[in-house]
Formats: sequence, structure tokens, C-alpha cells
Amino acid sequence: MEYITEPAKQVPVRYEADVFVAGGSCTGVFAAVRAARLGARVILVERQNMLGGTATSGLVNIWHSLKDTDYREQVIAGLTAEMTARLVRAGAAELKDDPSVAIRFDPNRLAYELDRLVSEEKITVCLHTLCVGVVSNDGCVQAAFIENKDGRSAVRARFFIDATGDGDLARQLGLPAYRRQFVQPPTPCYFLRGSMEGIPLGKLLREHGAEFGLPDDFGWGGPIPKVDGIELRADCHIFGTACETAEGLTATETEGRRKTYALIDLINRYTDRNVSVAALCSAAGIRETVHYRTRREAKGSELLSGARYDDAVLNGTYRIDVHDGDGGVTFQYLNGDEVYISGADHRETHSNWREKARLTGEPARYYQLPFEVLVQEQYDNFIAVGRMLNADEKAFGALRVMVNLNQLGEAAGTAAFLAIDRGVPVRGLDGCAVRALLVKGGSAL
Repeated sequence: MEYITEPAKQVPVRYEADVFVAGGSCTGVFAAVRAARLGARVILVERQNMLGGTATSGLVNIWHSLKDTDYREQVIAGLTAEMTARLVRAGAAELKDDPSVAIRFDPNRLAYELDRLVSEEKITVCLHTLCVGVVSNDGCVQAAFIENKDGRSAVRARFFIDATGDGDLARQLGLPAYRRQFVQPPTPCYFLRGSMEGIPLGKLLREHGAEFGLPDDFGWGGPIPKVDGIELRADCHIFGTACETAEGLTATETEGRRKTYALIDLINRYTDRNVSVAALCSAAGIRETVHYRTRREAKGSELLSGARYDDAVLNGTYRIDVHDGDGGVTFQYLNGDEVYISGADHRETHSNWREKARLTGEPARYYQLPFEVLVQEQYDNFIAVGRMLNADEKAFGALRVMVNLNQLGEAAGTAAFLAIDRGVPVRGLDGCAVRALLVKGGSAL
């Protein structure tokens, strides 16, 4: 590779804060809000035109249940519950006891409510803004460089949270990372004008998919509360792209749009329906890219067994959910059920993982995650939180979903405040103290 030397220049410090958060998904927003409610001055930057990440820009309008697997006890609290209540009051969310879709909401209303939330907490937000670099000294991050319509500037802060999803700041800091040989593929979503109800999609794809360059792929969809005649669709995966790279991300977005319109054309040609695209996602739903090593790796076996921790910062009920390279998905539930679903018509194969493992006794009703999973050892004032988390394949399949990452965002914001308040590096924090402050603030049960 050839290089060009960029002339040195002075970069103005545009903002100073206690906590800087890069990435405005709900994970990043909830980290910012928790830190702000504890008294920190917070700067939040987001590269898209709205907050919410996959839930808004990605159009994925479902959150899983906040209750245990028996639906008897609420085990997840915090800002996910608080935001759900706001959406329900606005008539923009519907609730039911279901392992897949417990909370269904209008993504556009969520974006608006997140705007209101950060304004209420007096968080400084910059949209259409990239974090393009960091500067550190002797194990301490000193500033982040951002670029937007105002040009290049710096943010000086006491603590830095990377909620970019791919660990953009962690990469710039040179933190140890790994990428699995096979990563779960992304899914681009869209809003459909019309309805898929009654359309034999699997049969159509098997008979005519090759004509449109479409495989028989697992997908899903559903209604949008209070939005008539429009439904969310997530009909295809994009295989073989590396979404942590510019070229891979570009290929994902363009192929997603191609597959979306190819499917619409197929339906309109071979059925009597007349459906159309009402809106495309502005960012594909990325499941997995790179991971960054921390003090502890989350283990699928520990989640499935319902292990408990004194420093738990997450309660989870979402099943293990692993998408493969053949357009199928494997679900493993805490009660032992294991289901492999393939194809657009959702062909199912059932088994029981508890029986295979010869487990007896009552299954867990929820699982937990300890604070140590978030703790890296290299920098005093830095946490990476989001889908880049340190987890084996099964644990990642359960933890990568929004309700779980939302909770980890709240834990990161709380830890940032505690590290500043106590004058200790993040690796020196007592995880039980982080949990205690989460409980006190209503973020944990």
C-alpha cells in the first residue's frame, strides 16, 4: 500500500465532558442516560441521522420479554422497561407473553422518544458524526476525534464508552480482538406495503427463486403498531460479507436492497398480489463482526444452566439463537427445547438439548452475566459495550439481542460514573458496587 503524508494541524477541542459515548444505538443511549442521571456530563455521537441503531435505523421493531420464561416474574428492569412504558402510553407498542416477540413497537416513534429522553437528561448529542480517532497516554484515553459538518474536532473526557457495535474505538486503541471463522450473517429489513399473509413464500422461492437470484432463506415479519397496511419484513440474509469493513458493509447494504426488490418482483409476478416497498432500512441489521477480549468470556453453558453471579449486570431470558450459512437458525431454550428452522416456510426439526446432556432437575427461568465480561485490562477509562462482546458462539447467540445489550449499556454508563467518582480504573471497580448502583437506579432487579 502506498501512503500520503497528511499535513499536521491543530484540532480544536469542541467539547469537554465526564463521559464520551460513541454510538447512539439503544445500548449507547442507555449508557449515556445512566451516566447522566448519576450526575455526569455526557457527550453522545452517532453516525446515523437518528438514535436507536438496529431498533430504528435497522427497522427491527421487536424486543424480547422482560419476564422470566414462565411469564410470572419481571426479571429485567431499567431503561428498556421505561422506554417500553413510554411507547405503550403513546399507543406505539404492543405487549404479549411470547418468547420471540414480547414487545412490538413503531421504530419511528422510538426514535422520537429517544430524542426526548436524551434532551430530558441534558445529554449533548451530535448526529451525522463519526468518531475517527482517539489519543491516549500511559493507559489512559485522553480525547476522541470526531468529524461532521463542522469539520474535525476533539472531545476531551474523563471516561470513554465504545458503543459502535464493531468496536471502532477499541480497534483504534489496539485492543486484542478475534473474529470467528463463521459469523452470523446480517439481515436487511424493510417496510412492506401490503401483506405476506397467505403467500406460499417457501414454495415460490424453491420454484422461482433462482430466476431472481434468491435462495430459500429463513425470514420473518410482522405488523407495526398503529400503522395500518404496512408490515415489517426481514426476509433474507446476506452471506459472505465482513460488515466491520467499508467494502463488506457496502456489499451488505447494496445486496440487501437487491434482494428486497427481487423478492417484491417475484411476488408480483407469480401471485395475484400487488405489494411494494414502503421504506428501506437505513442500516442493515448486523448480527456479528469482531469481538474484543475482556477479563471473562461469556459461556453458553453458563447461560443455559442459569448460573448466578454476585456482580450480575444482566438478567436474560432470550434463547440461544444462532443463524447459519444455509439460511437456517438454531434455537435453544432454557427449558431444553431445541429447534432448527430452515427456509422461508420455516421447516422445523425438534430435539432436546437437556436430554442430550442428561440434565435433571428444574431448568433455569433466566440467566445472568457478570460485570467482568465488560472489563478490559489495557486502559483505565474505557469500556467497549455492544455486539463486540467477548462470548463464545452460543452465549453470543443469546446476548447479542437488543434487550440484553441495552442492559449492558446501562452497566457501562454506571461503571463509567463509578470509575470517575472513585478515581479508580475500570479494572479496579468492584462489580458488586456496579450492580448495587444499577439496582438503586432501577436498572437491575
